[in-house]
Amino acid sequence: MNPFLIYLLFLKATLTSFSGMGSLPIIRQEFVVERQLLTDRELATALAVGRAGPGPHGLYMVAAGYFIAGLPGAAAGCAALMTPAFLILPLLLHLGRHRDHPRVRGAIRGVTLAAGALVVAAALPMARDAWTGPLPIAISCASFGALLFTRLDTLWIVLGSAAAGLAGLLLAG
Repeated sequence: MNPFLIYLLFLKATLTSFSGMGSLPIIRQEFVVERQLLTDRELATALAVGRAGPGPHGLYMVAAGYFIAGLPGAAAGCAALMTPAFLILPLLLHLGRHRDHPRVRGAIRGVTLAAGALVVAAALPMARDAWTGPLPIAISCASFGALLFTRLDTLWIVLGSAAAGLAGLLLAG
């Protein structure tokens, strides 16, 4: 696939989301559902790779781009992640004056809730693909609980989940 088109599709996802994970529904729709360039499993792997290291939550787009088109795809994903940062500076200067207005605050809350719902809608098909038995379901539930009810850093939760998965594989095999 043309790296410039990959860049434009990733850019569309980054420009229409308010957080790194907010772009996930658009990425899934464009690359998994419509174009079949990624599978849910590859997208889930890209998410895991993107969250394994430090950096923005949207970093998974670099790994997804790599799965789609190798190094040119990864470069397209990286460029799409950086572009909004350069575009947002003039916008913030202009809109920053109105941030305390009740309508602006309400609009931001509404968009944030909608983005959260879209992330859940995109994550459920990937979860169904990953939940292949009782152990992955238990690890997912425990990880979700740890994220929701503790102040543990995400890295420790991911490492604990990986250790539990590996232990389950060793005990089963």
